[in-house]
Amino acid sequence: MRRAGQCFQFVFDKFLEESGMLKKAAALLLVCASMGAWMGCGTTSSNFLYAAIPNSNEIVAFREDPNSGALTQIVGSPITAGQAVQSLVLHPSKKFLYAANSGATPNGTVSLFDISSGGALTEVTPRQTVGTAPTLMVMDTSGSYLYVANSGSFDISVFSIDSGKGGLTPVAQIGGTTAGIGLSALNMALSPSGNTLFVTGQGPTQGYIEEFSVTKGVLGTPVQGSPFLTGNGPYGLAIDSSGSHLYTANRIDSSISAFSIGSNGALTLISTIGLTSLNSGPVSLFIDKSGKYLYVANQGSANLGAFSIGSDGSLTLLTNSPFATGSQPSIVTGDASGKYLFVGNQSTPVVQSFSLDTGSGTLTSVASYAVPAAATSIVITP
Repeated sequence: MRRAGQCFQFVFDKFLEESGMLKKAAALLLVCASMGAWMGCGTTSSNFLYAAIPNSNEIVAFREDPNSGALTQIVGSPITAGQAVQSLVLHPSKKFLYAANSGATPNGTVSLFDISSGGALTEVTPRQTVGTAPTLMVMDTSGSYLYVANSGSFDISVFSIDSGKGGLTPVAQIGGTTAGIGLSALNMALSPSGNTLFVTGQGPTQGYIEEFSVTKGVLGTPVQGSPFLTGNGPYGLAIDSSGSHLYTANRIDSSISAFSIGSNGALTLISTIGLTSLNSGPVSLFIDKSGKYLYVANQGSANLGAFSIGSDGSLTLLTNSPFATGSQPSIVTGDASGKYLFVGNQSTPVVQSFSLDTGSGTLTSVASYAVPAAATSIVITP
């Protein structure tokens, strides 16, 4: 068989040579090989970053170069959104973007946008009605349920998600159409399993965390021991990927609280770290993809603080932290590669890109990108 194959190859090559096609085939092979080598140098598919701009009722859309962290605004961006669009959530399929419109009256609304292959957004109407002043949204990792915290009506609206078209269907709660939580939520997060919902709030003198069990989108009664006390002004909230530890960034007293999460969901305080004047007014938290580092947007000191995370959930400030940002950073998040962080600044309306050294946790500025006004939510396609 080998000799027959060799004979066939000889005849075929001879034919190509005589017809003048061999050189063309070789050139084509060289081009393909060059393309393969180029593609092998790094990731070539782009990610898309979206930022909510409530002051202008818009969403700004960027294409992220996954090899450099650089952003390029997409043609047609900014996109018109609902009134005072406040919070954004991406479906894990990368097909749908949801936007909470906190300024819509008499009730807030949630918009659904289809995402094209090039990152462009097309709104699907009509908008879904929710409670008053929806300011926060979270989605479970499977993309089955969307939770909307309505800060004006002190409740949470829950919807099941059509995986094919992205449509929302209200999920009835134990007490009625929504789940009353008795507070104006400062932040909200789901456990990685999707079975527990954490909501932070602020009382007259104390910050706290409410915790609810969740079954098929229905909030149960608060877990035993809830609410759990934390620092004052817990605007930042993050849970590690294992669901073992929870952190709050407490703006009023410039501290970070670290908790362990028990098998029954109960929170146990590990430590509260008081921040110096170099890390004041923390408002947003982000745990990098490796789970080794916690980054803190310090609104009062115009920088990002960085901590290493111990196996027990404890935090140690990195010696080269903090890292300078624009004025009043209020959002920090990262892309799926774990190599780049993005920060939204309030008084200087830009989105900043940083490269992340996964070995040391060091951040290096890539560039800043102007947006029409302060961004309140930034999401990146997974």
